[in-house]
Amino acid sequence: MPQLGRAHIQALAVALPLLDVARLQAWGRLLASRLPAGGRLLVAGNGGSAAEAQHLTSELVGRFRAERVPMSAIALHADSSSVTAIANDYGAQEVFARQVRAHGRPGDVLLLISTSGASPNVLAAAQAGRELGLTVWALTGPAPNPLAEASDQAVCVDAEQTATVQECHLVVVHLLCAAIDAHLAGPAASNDEQLDGMRRLVVVGDVLLDRDITGTADRLSPEAPVPVIADTQAIDRPGGAGLAAVLAAREPGWRVTLVCGLGQDTAGARVRTLLDQAGVEVVDLAAAGTTPVKTRIRVADRTLLRFDTATTPLRLGPLADIARARLDEAAAVLVCDYGRGIGAHDELRQALTDAARRCPLVWDPHPKGAEPVLGTALAVPNADEARALTGDSGPRELGDDVGRGVRLLAAWPVKQVAVTQGRNGAVLIAGPDSHPLVVPGRPAAGDTCGAGDQLAVTAAVMLGAGRLPSHAVATAVEAATSYVQAGGPASLYVPQSDGPSAPLELAARVRARGGKVVGAGGCFDLLHAGHLSLLHQARRLGDVLVVCINSDDSVRRLKGHDRPVVGERERAALLEALDCVDGVLVFGEETPEKVLAELRPDIWVKGGDYAGQRITEADFVESWGGEVVVVPYLDGHSTTNRIDQLTQQAGPR
Repeated sequence: MPQLGRAHIQALAVALPLLDVARLQAWGRLLASRLPAGGRLLVAGNGGSAAEAQHLTSELVGRFRAERVPMSAIALHADSSSVTAIANDYGAQEVFARQVRAHGRPGDVLLLISTSGASPNVLAAAQAGRELGLTVWALTGPAPNPLAEASDQAVCVDAEQTATVQECHLVVVHLLCAAIDAHLAGPAASNDEQLDGMRRLVVVGDVLLDRDITGTADRLSPEAPVPVIADTQAIDRPGGAGLAAVLAAREPGWRVTLVCGLGQDTAGARVRTLLDQAGVEVVDLAAAGTTPVKTRIRVADRTLLRFDTATTPLRLGPLADIARARLDEAAAVLVCDYGRGIGAHDELRQALTDAARRCPLVWDPHPKGAEPVLGTALAVPNADEARALTGDSGPRELGDDVGRGVRLLAAWPVKQVAVTQGRNGAVLIAGPDSHPLVVPGRPAAGDTCGAGDQLAVTAAVMLGAGRLPSHAVATAVEAATSYVQAGGPASLYVPQSDGPSAPLELAARVRARGGKVVGAGGCFDLLHAGHLSLLHQARRLGDVLVVCINSDDSVRRLKGHDRPVVGERERAALLEALDCVDGVLVFGEETPEKVLAELRPDIWVKGGDYAGQRITEADFVESWGGEVVVVPYLDGHSTTNRIDQLTQQAGPR
């Protein structure tokens, strides 16, 4: 008997050091980011594995060591009524799969525990989880086994005896709980990135050199009826996946590595310099070839002509070890396929497939490119790409885009598809029978070049931070809209600001690209339909509308001690929430001359109740070539009259 006991302990001592602790740490990091944000962990197993499942969920709903928020974790065997009813009506194989379909949501995690890795009901649950877009993990005995193959990732215990496997599984439960607590308490100090709290995003894709030549056009050539472009200036920037990498490098908390091919030419050297300046680490796989250059001729924020060079794809060499290392440590991966060959690189595709089992991978496809790799978390074709990829040339209505997304989801080994619709937003499809998630966009005028890259980057970093796909896509649509509104690629060369100077910077960017800046001013107290009419009309007169409002002290000096009814912060917030308003400035003087001197609008707008009068600030606006205009006034709407009416209705107190 003592000999048996020593053998049992010896088997455990051999198996425990072989546990994949690094993977458990990664699991803990993902759960620590996803569960507190509203995600859910589903756990299932039979017999002793059911006990381990319930042990884990109790630690998460309760606590392991440190006090923390409760997290949603469900042991699927523990609801005896559901288990017996499902087994009776659908058979024992469906007892977990049906609950996964009931409780699971895209972005949730499903952990399946099986010593053999061959239990039919657990395998059925894995299939259901993959179909629904859940992250599926397996905790099994020795590999290979069917459950490990059917899951996104697996921790397999290399031990002969079932008892040893189960005891190691108990240790895994505690290691996983400890990892979650450690990541909730703060970043672990296992490497430099964890020490400084940075995550790594790896961008993979085809890179171009984008060149914009901007100028003015006020006459036609005597040789032919074509515009003459004068006062030109050229701006270079990385294009394709290079632009995505530059946009990603502006995301706080992320280090960016770009795996790409750069031609051995002047254009390639220029792109490399720009990427270095942006703080992007470059892994170049090109063995020979030239860098494509895309040149746009632009006047007054409009593209008159575009011409491309170097259409032959680069010749790529073997996958560098540094690329494999960066993919191994990535918190998220983004593939920007521009149809020039890198998405079809065999070694790289295998490395991407491996990465997709460890972290979220977003694929931005191209009709001439390769299909996404197995395990891709999210594919983000735009509506035109979805039409080309499905061979469906029908209309671009919402229902048609949903149908194309469903077909792509069936054709590709991806978990979800988001068809992006430009200014109309995006639609997210998680399954053929699930309701699509529609994310409406908001109107934004400006240069849309790179908006799709911004959307894909934001989706990738949100998923990498543990957010649910629905949250990631909604945030990505808003980020792409803001990018266009800020001037598109021109915004890369202007310091970003969220403070009081942001509307002035926005106006400067619009003016620099030949657009018109419109200003409107007033108290805007107790916002009403008359104000909305004025602002909508003003916005249609130019490319950006900045509203200048009186501060609370200024309103009191003009209107009396009982005004404003609404404070300046709330008035500014309400105006900024309007689609027609691009920025708000608050001024403290009785007249807006000081703020006008900073804004220098091309057009200054007043309501029609000023008709027939010379507006006080007209001379000032006209001094720099600006124009003062009056737009029709919506009759019957006055803040003062409305306050008087409300006071009369209230009567004496």
